[in-house]
Amino acid sequence: MTSEKLTITLTGRAPVTITKAAWPVVASASGDSYGSHDYARHQQALAQGECDRYRLTVRQHGDGRTIVYGVFDAASAWTHSEDRRGGELLATGADVADAIRRVGEECQLPGSVIRECTASLPAEEI
Repeated sequence: MTSEKLTITLTGRAPVTITKAAWPVVASASGDSYGSHDYARHQQALAQGECDRYRLTVRQHGDGRTIVYGVFDAASAWTHSEDRRGGELLATGADVADAIRRVGEECQLPGSVIRECTASLPAEEI
């Protein structure tokens, strides 16, 4: 097992540091603020830092605890936005989909990123 560490910013409490291998990603979504379908120009805008970037991630420990965290990486000079980071550490059995919504809204992520992350959660067998 690798011991690569990751420090995660949480909302309203101190950050946590985890070992990535012990907290695998179970759902995620990402995107950016580019608004056209021109692939080459999109890549150029990303490389030049002209787009806000969004990321929402869910990691789960083997004991059932879950971390939901989001990042709004602003292209401040272009979009006049500001960076935002936040997250929640959830107890086993907590409502992960609701936490995804709360964290996404706290970080001001687009609804499409929030919906995509929720949809990428493991299916619930009923």
